[in-house]
Amino acid sequence: MEAPANRGWPVLDDYLNHLLVEKGLSPNTLQAYRRDLVKFLKFLRDEGVEVTEAAQAQVLAFIRDLRERGLSARSTARALVSVRSLYRFLALKGKVQRDPTLNVEAPKLPRNLPKSLTYSQVESLLGAPDTKTALGLRDRAMLELLYATGLRASELVQLRVTDLDLTVGVLTAFGKGSKERPVPVGRQAVQWVMRYLQSARPELCGGQSSELLFVRRGGKGITRQGFWKIVKRHGDAASIKSELSPHVLRHSFATHLLEHGADLRSVQLMLGHSDISTTQIYTHVSKQRLTRVYREMHPRA
Repeated sequence: MEAPANRGWPVLDDYLNHLLVEKGLSPNTLQAYRRDLVKFLKFLRDEGVEVTEAAQAQVLAFIRDLRERGLSARSTARALVSVRSLYRFLALKGKVQRDPTLNVEAPKLPRNLPKSLTYSQVESLLGAPDTKTALGLRDRAMLELLYATGLRASELVQLRVTDLDLTVGVLTAFGKGSKERPVPVGRQAVQWVMRYLQSARPELCGGQSSELLFVRRGGKGITRQGFWKIVKRHGDAASIKSELSPHVLRHSFATHLLEHGADLRSVQLMLGHSDISTTQIYTHVSKQRLTRVYREMHPRA
């Protein structure tokens, strides 16, 4: 795959190719960088300033312009990350002497704590698929594996049969930037995946060969959007009224592990977070829940 071309901005072409080849970023991530940086380069063009000559004042003016146009604090902060990353690349190539994004602070973001399901909601969701059918057995295996491992939806649907070692109880996940990590798989998830492999998957493949673990009829793969619909459908069947998506199950995996005493570093490795600060948000969720339980149960709380 090639990075998207950007007519009139060869510096942007060079940078996106760097992200593609050196960093191995996904097409969606590349598009996000491109959108942010096109906005920045258009802003500089309107100001009559070359990207290699921009100063901190132009970066601050760009951030202010985004907010005045109604862009959220989160989207503005992401745009600043893109611009900062571009200038690090230009500095590495010796094309700028000074990084104009230095000391430019991102807009403060509201702290959105991840939502998670209760244990009873998880049980209801896992029990929703009709496992007497091939599709139902597949869905049960997918849900069990997602909750047992905390995989991203994209990682789950891209799993190959060879990525699993059900005898040992471990799988190999390929995360962002194609980073590889081992993730343990619980006993119940192993059992459901084995049942799926033995009976449902051959029926769904219908004689067609496929490397993918989870398939539709005809042996075709399942998209992230398709899996989102599967989760939503079974959530409705389980009468789960709270927000539900594959990512909520991932949050539930992390939160429930920490509530049962798992250390933060282990959860970080299983989730595939490159920075432990990303994982630390789950400690706030666990503390909130522990505080609520204490107040509800302790006679002197």
